[in-house]
Amino acid sequence: MSISWNTAQNILCVRLDSIGDVLMTAPAMRALKASSNSPRRITLMTSQAGATIAPLIPEIDDVIVYDAPWLKATAPRPNSQPEFQMIEQLRSGQFDAAVVFTVYSQNPLPSAFLCYMADIPLRLAHCHENSYQLLTDWIKDPEPEQMIRHEVQRQLDLVSSVGFSLEDDRMKLQIPAEAVDRVRHLLAAQGVDLQQPWVVIHPGATAPSRRYPPELFAIAARRLVQEFGLQVILTGTTPERELVQFIQTEMQANSVSLVDRLNLSEMAALLSIAPLLISNNTGPAHLAAAVGTPVVDLYALTNLQHTPWRVPNRVLYHEVPCRLCYKSVCPEEHHHCLRLVDPNDVVKAAIELLSEVDISPAIDTGSLIPC
Repeated sequence: MSISWNTAQNILCVRLDSIGDVLMTAPAMRALKASSNSPRRITLMTSQAGATIAPLIPEIDDVIVYDAPWLKATAPRPNSQPEFQMIEQLRSGQFDAAVVFTVYSQNPLPSAFLCYMADIPLRLAHCHENSYQLLTDWIKDPEPEQMIRHEVQRQLDLVSSVGFSLEDDRMKLQIPAEAVDRVRHLLAAQGVDLQQPWVVIHPGATAPSRRYPPELFAIAARRLVQEFGLQVILTGTTPERELVQFIQTEMQANSVSLVDRLNLSEMAALLSIAPLLISNNTGPAHLAAAVGTPVVDLYALTNLQHTPWRVPNRVLYHEVPCRLCYKSVCPEEHHHCLRLVDPNDVVKAAIELLSEVDISPAIDTGSLIPC
């Protein structure tokens, strides 16, 4: 029987990047899932990092972990055996269709080739060049020459090209109630009064080019505590412990560190009850957007398509001629797109957002939490 996009029931979604990228692809996966009268199965193929968020995305039925050799974060391969094994794993999955999701600076053809070799009948992706037989549905990529879309919109447009659409395009997560309970108990043990104003600050990011200077974070945090009476909660992973300790020392005011004390579910739970997140443009900014928490986003101009989606926000940056560098380390060495953001503007943005939104929403942890 011939397979069409309308009749495809077993769909592979390829998104080989990290947590934030998978989150921003979730609405497109929901469009694929929802646009069928019969049960449609969605399998996500992603990196080890991307797989960590999958349990919180209700549209995903199964996950295949694959760290592709054409991505810079992947450890060197001694040989190509993992690729042949992945082709066989994909073939055994008997997928009707595959959608390869990429940012516009990535080439989808290596992933498309795996899907072609695995005999997946339908294969869809944006691509700058003619893919010939590797894609059955080639969408000529208009970015960045003609436009730059938000990453969520880019992926929604891709699946829309083969007939899948969505009225509610917000990101959504399903957070276990027990994760929220654990976070509440942890905050109480640290002396945080949830009935009083508080904010979460996440000062880290994987790429140095996306990090707001820690001494400026400290100035902003000090003002929030001393002048506005806010409780400041700092988050991060083990490599960010010294960063957070530096900020706590420099701010010379009370704060709470939850560095390395939260798993991903608990981080999402923390953000779901937080009045506000102040963060670099990194995974927690997208987690906050997915649970409806306002974000002050310190946004390095390495690219432009990853701002907080469908949530109250302030995007702060300093305009620079070297924007769109796509670099993990500032090639100009001055880091002006973030370093020249005044910490007083961070404070102003935070206070404005807190005054504009209801900072005590009821959280139903047993249901989907939209942004």
